[in-house]
Amino acid sequence: MQAIYGQRAFTTARQGRVFRQRSGPALVVRATAAAAPSTTSSKKPSFPFVKIQGQEEMKLALLLNVVDPNIGGVLIMGDRGTAKSVAVRALVDLLPLIDVVEGDPFNSSPADPKLMGPDVLDRWRRGEKLTTAQMRTPLVELPLGATEDRICGTIDIEKALTQGVKAYEPGLLAKANRGILYVDEVNLLDDGLVDVVLDSSASGLNTVEREGVSIVHPAKFIMIGSGNPAEGELRPQLLDRFGMSVNVATLQDTKQRTQMVLDRIAYETDPDAFVASCRPEQDKLTDRLQAARDRLKQVKISNELQIIISDICSRLDVDGLRGDIVINRAAKALVAYEGRNEVKLEDIGRVISSCLNHRLRKDPLDPIDNGTKVKVLFKRLTDPEVQRREAEALKAKEEAAKKAKDGNAAAGAGRPAGAKAGSWSGLGMPARR
Repeated sequence: MQAIYGQRAFTTARQGRVFRQRSGPALVVRATAAAAPSTTSSKKPSFPFVKIQGQEEMKLALLLNVVDPNIGGVLIMGDRGTAKSVAVRALVDLLPLIDVVEGDPFNSSPADPKLMGPDVLDRWRRGEKLTTAQMRTPLVELPLGATEDRICGTIDIEKALTQGVKAYEPGLLAKANRGILYVDEVNLLDDGLVDVVLDSSASGLNTVEREGVSIVHPAKFIMIGSGNPAEGELRPQLLDRFGMSVNVATLQDTKQRTQMVLDRIAYETDPDAFVASCRPEQDKLTDRLQAARDRLKQVKISNELQIIISDICSRLDVDGLRGDIVINRAAKALVAYEGRNEVKLEDIGRVISSCLNHRLRKDPLDPIDNGTKVKVLFKRLTDPEVQRREAEALKAKEEAAKKAKDGNAAAGAGRPAGAKAGSWSGLGMPARR
């Protein structure tokens, strides 16, 4: 593990391996070892993702982030009981098993140096053989009462100063590496903590610094937040850090609502049997996601479509360039998910609202929500029929203005020279001879 103590650098390893400086006392680094990965669990299985009725926009946003984690996560806002948490917990079952270095607390990849913890990276550079194992993609839930030390990890400063021993306990960001970090009621979490988590999500790294001791480790995860807007809003600066945002509401379709109730009752009666009955559908969706991830690099988007994306963002006065970038990534992920290789205009129309609705300035007096504004502008700029009707309306307006102008000119022709418009011009009686 790479550590910086004062002004000197040390290469350290797990569980008491000692590396000496050129001068001065030895420094021993002990990191809390991770539990051995396991592919089986006695926990109650999650409700199957394929059995969630309705909420298509939310499900699509989650799936697109699985296809391309660089989209930047999802913010799900809606009333209670709208399957927000259920969908997130069910998403993990669609993800494949991942290869990890056995016993490593950072879920390090045995092959990709960018996803290796500091200790594993040092061993890999020295040519050591790494023992591997498989584990489920981790889902880490961040509780509301969590402290910054619990999230980022802690260093025992007393041992570092008195005994030369640096004991580092990885936090939730380390456990979420290569997985999903879920923050329920994200709008109630302290803004400073949300900022720390979003910084790590964007950079893929977590840095812990305490009194001259510094540790950097990978923290590459999909950030998902959910909340009830009636309980408070996130600051615009934090909203902008989420790649996509969706608003969900209670199901109103009677057929979908009834089916969801029946499925939930069957699941609670016998979770294992219900999940087993959905296994073929779940496996099919898992295979589709893996194929989409493999195809993503082959997907192309034309320069004309990229210009349209930037034009819409500019017209909506979106701050920064995150919106443009996310739309490009989301559209390509959608195309890959549907098994195609080229982005079309309608693909952009399906994702643009989710990518931009949380980036617009909110006007409390405006009856139109931001998502509808985005859809209306997109249709105005891209639908030929809408453009034709607008052109006809503009032409009719110009003709009416021209007629009014000609009428005013004709009315003014009978006035004496130099008379102002509207001035008294007499009764118009013929002059006496």
